[in-house]
Amino acid sequence: MSLPEAGVAGDRPSSASGGGRAIDSQGMLAAATSFPEQVAEAVAAATGLDDLPDRARVHNVVVLGMGGSGIAGDVLTAVAGPYLPYPIVTLRGYNVPAFVGEGSLVFAVSFSGNTAETVEAATEAVMSGAQVVVVARGGELVHRAESWGVPMVRVPEGIPQPRAGLGALAIPPMIVLEEMGLFPAASHWVRLAVEQLQRRRDSLVVTGNAAAELARRIGRTIPLVYGGGGLGGVAAQRWKTQFNENAKVPAFWNVVPEACHNEVVGWGQHGDLTRQAITLVNLRHDLEHPQVMERFRILDELCDEVVAASIHVHAEGEGELAQLLDLLLVGDFTSLHLALAEGIDPGPVPVLDEIKQRLAGGPLDGVPPSPQGADLP
Repeated sequence: MSLPEAGVAGDRPSSASGGGRAIDSQGMLAAATSFPEQVAEAVAAATGLDDLPDRARVHNVVVLGMGGSGIAGDVLTAVAGPYLPYPIVTLRGYNVPAFVGEGSLVFAVSFSGNTAETVEAATEAVMSGAQVVVVARGGELVHRAESWGVPMVRVPEGIPQPRAGLGALAIPPMIVLEEMGLFPAASHWVRLAVEQLQRRRDSLVVTGNAAAELARRIGRTIPLVYGGGGLGGVAAQRWKTQFNENAKVPAFWNVVPEACHNEVVGWGQHGDLTRQAITLVNLRHDLEHPQVMERFRILDELCDEVVAASIHVHAEGEGELAQLLDLLLVGDFTSLHLALAEGIDPGPVPVLDEIKQRLAGGPLDGVPPSPQGADLP
């Protein structure tokens, strides 16, 4: 079936979702709706910073971040990676590898500014001589950035969760690279992305929209999300984590062509179970390699009889950034509709707060639990 603004197709209906009373205590749906404006405002926040790193010293780009902040590095790699003369590496953890040093441009990204892994890794990077730029709302990371004398982009208040702040977290590194002369026309691609996001958003706030229909199709099955190439892989991982955090359901992801070298073999067993339990969601975009397109076609044939449904969602927009963010916005709305249809509040993530408190023996550095807690995966 074809749905407005998203090519959603499949031939088996999924189980109907159980009806529950919709709860959205933190305004996650409103945050998704304002995503185009958040992306546009992030350009202004990152423009005109003083004391930017020395371009001549840069030989690699590193993004430090966890969870909803770490995805900023994946977005940067997918969008700017094909054009930069240097490798981009996203690090999710407490330490930085030995190559991080005087030739490294390091973006330390933390929604709260208190992400323990990012604070520690950023400190290690500074001690190694790297040039650091901080993207954070406040917290310990901002305090240390002020003492280090490094450029900072402040994340605005009012965003309910790190995963709802993707624009504020992912766009600033692109603009900084543009102002350093490393990623020309970044602001142009952001403008095109905002235009596409506005079109997509307007189609997703009407009754019977594509995301609501996709959530209905998934129902109580487990979503397995496939994306094509680097761009599609980033989208697939983000969809997976949004299903986890917003809808509180298990979800999994993989990337094509890699899935065709291993995971597809697993479809040879337990078809009686997977046919009832799993919905395959394929995220497609216009920049796929021709062989990736062919692999998706073959996967459709091979998986047709072993999943509840095989659904395709097609990106729209001009350029890598527009196509990627377009897919991400559809995923955000889909996960939110899945939550609200089941009466699940998409905002709070109490199990992540519990992990944080167990590790720290209490709230980290005095920062209260969600909705304004530290970024955790």
